[in-house]
Amino acid sequence: MAHKLLLMNRFEGRTALVTGGTSGMGLAVARRLVAEGAQVVITGRDKTRLDAALEPGMHGVAGNVADLADLDTLMTDIDSRFGRLDVVFANAGVASFHPAPEVSEDEFDRVVDINFKGVYFTITKALPLLADGGSVVINASWTLHRGMPGASLYAATKAAVHNLARTLSAELAPRRIRVNSVSPGYIETRMYHENVPTNAHDTVVDGVAAGRLGTSEEVAAAVAFLASDEAAYITGQDLVIDGGVVATIPSPMA
Repeated sequence: MAHKLLLMNRFEGRTALVTGGTSGMGLAVARRLVAEGAQVVITGRDKTRLDAALEPGMHGVAGNVADLADLDTLMTDIDSRFGRLDVVFANAGVASFHPAPEVSEDEFDRVVDINFKGVYFTITKALPLLADGGSVVINASWTLHRGMPGASLYAATKAAVHNLARTLSAELAPRRIRVNSVSPGYIETRMYHENVPTNAHDTVVDGVAAGRLGTSEEVAAAVAFLASDEAAYITGQDLVIDGGVVATIPSPMA
């Protein structure tokens, strides 16, 4: 019981920022952090969806992470309302799956702007507010660990943000700020269903040693761990949450 109560209060008195927090993994992380005592700021580009996602303990700020003026507005709002940050989950991102020769310059710019530029400047603009000893977690992807046809642009942006976690973990070490990334596998979210045809779901699951899709709540548990004091000796790492997609080749059922 004492351990359970400790987990429920890991973020008591702390303030967290979750970008892309209106659905899926972002919203699950926001809910988990609130449940463990944090005040959580969530962002999203669509104000209607943002308002609908808000729950007690959450504060919403509409904006696009690829727009530096929007990020400045976000940080000003956090500063005036809370005065500090203790946790940043840089989650906002978009999917893009096309054969490399079919990727247009406009698509390249769109995906890089959100998935890499947005993450980079979310973190750097949050640093003046981020308390010494704070934690940053970046949402990467299993695709940075394993080549997949059609994922050249998407996977490259995710490799970039994991590398950012490693370099910033060194740069911010004097402030005791830990920076890690998570690499979710096939997680049952709206983005998954928008990018994986229904008739391909069985094939996808066949490639997962766990025999199922992951859940946003499972990712949230991992993010909460990395953001907490329990992970005080973990920095510059990538935690793969994929049911075995990267590391295993499932045996066929007998």
